[in-house]
Formats: sequence, C-alpha cells, structure tokens
Amino acid sequence: MFKPLKRLAALLLVVLALGLQSCSSATSLQSYNDSYEGYEFKYPTGWVAADVPGGPATVFHDIINPSENVSVVISPVSGGKTLPEIGTPTEVGYKLSKSITSMSTDDRNVELVNAQSFEAGDKLYYILEYVANLPSGTRHDLASVIVRRGQLYTFNASIPEARWERLKNTIKQTVASFSVY
Repeated sequence: MFKPLKRLAALLLVVLALGLQSCSSATSLQSYNDSYEGYEFKYPTGWVAADVPGGPATVFHDIINPSENVSVVISPVSGGKTLPEIGTPTEVGYKLSKSITSMSTDDRNVELVNAQSFEAGDKLYYILEYVANLPSGTRHDLASVIVRRGQLYTFNASIPEARWERLKNTIKQTVASFSVY
C-alpha cells in the first residue's frame, strides 16, 4: 500500500526537480527604449547599464559576469547610402570584422561565421555572427545592423565562448528584439 505512494512521491520529486532546473536556465528579458535616438531592445534581467565615455551610445552588462554585454553604436553613413548600397550581409559583416580588428594594436582575429538579412515592415536588418579570438579569450558576438535616417545602427551582443551554448537562445532573442523606429 505504501509502495505506490513512495513511487508517486519519487516521481513528483523528479518532475519538480526537472521543472526547477529548466526554469533556472530560462532568462527573462527587460525592455530598454531610447526615444531620442529612436531604438529599443530587450536585455537579460540582472544586467545593468554602464556608461562608457567616448564609447557606444548604450551599454548593458551582466552584473556577475561584466564581460557579457550588449551595446548600441550609432555612426553616420556617408552619401545617404542604404544598407544594400553599403553591401550584402556578408560584405557588411566582413567590413565590420576588419574594422574591429584594425581598432586595436593587440592580437585579434575576428571571423564572420554567419550573415543574413531580414525585413521587419519597411526596414531591412542584417544579422551578423562572429567568433573573436582576443588576448583575453575567445568570444561569441551577434550583431544586428540597420541604416535609418542617415545613421548606421549596430546592436552588438558579446559573451565569452565558454558561455555561448548556455546563453545562445537568450542572446539570439536579445539581438532579434533590436528595433529602430
């Protein structure tokens, strides 16, 4: 009579443990909106804003692992070019990888591993994926790029390669949430 109750209790404990484990790996996202510059995105709960003088327009990073971050860089586009006029996703991704490599005197190797485009309404975005070998270690980066109002908006998410498998779904959701209006 007690064996079925013990089995049921054991089964409930296993289900509860699996449920709690899956909840702990899910990350909720918070919204950020810059109405002055005209963009918005979602970032992982527990990340905080950081001010980088002379750096990106916006930066958020993980409070526990500050090297996990997202940022927005806004740059003028010469001649009023559109994103396709600048290049295909692969061409733009390659140009960005070269600019990242040339910005530093240390030994960097940035490899473009994926480049694609998608449209949201009348807006064209490129999604770029990089693996960067830096003196501080290997990193995985995802970027969303768009040209609006004569500006190139680059939203970048960067995390250590060792954490990529665990965080890739959250990072992909974060990058996919980037929108310029």
